[in-house]
Amino acid sequence: MGERAGSGGAWRESPAAAPPGQPPGQPPGPSPGQPPGPPQDTAANGQRDGADSRDSAGGGPAGETAIPDLLDRIAELEDLRRRALADLDNLRKRCATQVARAQAEARAEVAREWLPVVDNLERALAHSSADPAAIIDGIRAVREQALSVLARLGFPRRDDTGATFDPVRHDAIAARADPGAADGSVIEVIRPAYGEGDHQLRPAQVVVARSG
Repeated sequence: MGERAGSGGAWRESPAAAPPGQPPGQPPGPSPGQPPGPPQDTAANGQRDGADSRDSAGGGPAGETAIPDLLDRIAELEDLRRRALADLDNLRKRCATQVARAQAEARAEVAREWLPVVDNLERALAHSSADPAAIIDGIRAVREQALSVLARLGFPRRDDTGATFDPVRHDAIAARADPGAADGSVIEVIRPAYGEGDHQLRPAQVVVARSG
């Protein structure tokens, strides 16, 4: 609705009536039920969301930075693997060297134990023209010396006469009836054994008694 302005008779429009609770001349606010806030720019949001997706998928700056880091890590792990293999090979070589040295020392120790036996055998041969009884006594002394060496090395001579036959300790080469011996007992030792249990050098060759 218009009104006449002053005496000039000019007409001007009256401002529209403002909604209840809103000052006159202020642009209308959001309609009832609509949340306040700036309008959403759908196109801008869509573009920003697409850029975030590309960055997280490795197509943006973050992905370009992660690839060189992964390559550096792979190179580092490969270097560690090669160093570990080299260390393992060196350890294997050192162990093999130590085992060979220990075996050589053990053989040398055994040889040193037998040297006096060889010396006494040579002395006996040097006096082969002497009294036969003296030669026999010398041979017996050398034999006792050899048995002593075997005992010191952990392989004493074993006497199995009268023992019950044991296939682990004995090698039966014959069976013979013997009324005075128990059935299955050793009545004669053909070749004696040396050592016991896990330290047995060899089983004894024996003759076993059988009934009948």
